Amino acid sequence: MPSVAVIDYGMGNLHSISKALQHVAPDSNIRVTSDPGVIQGADRVVFPGVGAIKGCMAQLADRNLIEVIRDVSRRRPFLGICLGLQALLESSEESSDVSCLGLFGGSVVRFKNGSGADGQNPLKIPHMGWNSVAQKGDHFLWSGIPENSRFYFVHSYHAVPSESSCIAATTDYPRSFACALARENIFAVQFHPEKSQEVGLRLLKNFSVWNGIG
Repeated sequence: MPSVAVIDYGMGNLHSISKALQHVAPDSNIRVTSDPGVIQGADRVVFPGVGAIKGCMAQLADRNLIEVIRDVSRRRPFLGICLGLQALLESSEESSDVSCLGLFGGSVVRFKNGSGADGQNPLKIPHMGWNSVAQKGDHFLWSGIPENSRFYFVHSYHAVPSESSCIAATTDYPRSFACALARENIFAVQFHPEKSQEVGLRLLKNFSVWNGIG
């Protein structure tokens, strides 16, 4: 039976993501775990998260999971979600004194105060609710998901990768920002697929059978 480890580091809606994975991959063994051995032995790994980056990195360090994540992200299909995307970069404006995992070059920045999409009303922060996602290039995880499908977001910060080649999708709020990153066996999204109804479940289904190649 294929196994999927959902990393438990004390932050994130683990019940929602594990239930969604169980729904789309009933023949897989879905385990919510902080056990390094279980994570390293899993066929696929999900790194979810909500909250602040400082707390995230502190909890990962307390559980001896930083090097575990760096290890499995090099050799297993790996999915980061929300804060689990942001932590993959090098740094974040949210806590400038905290080093992130550095799996992608670049940083995480806060949405800038200013005008919203109508050019007049202030931009609402956090960016919360449904928004369309523009896919950049072909990727297996986009299989069966129409271009400009709407996914559910809740975040005040967004990734600014140093290399545009890793951007797998963008969203406008009101300016374009990277909402999905991909490289080799890593795929990470700012939105919440577990809260995004049919298209979100399709992305998770795709991940459950992805071999980690393109």
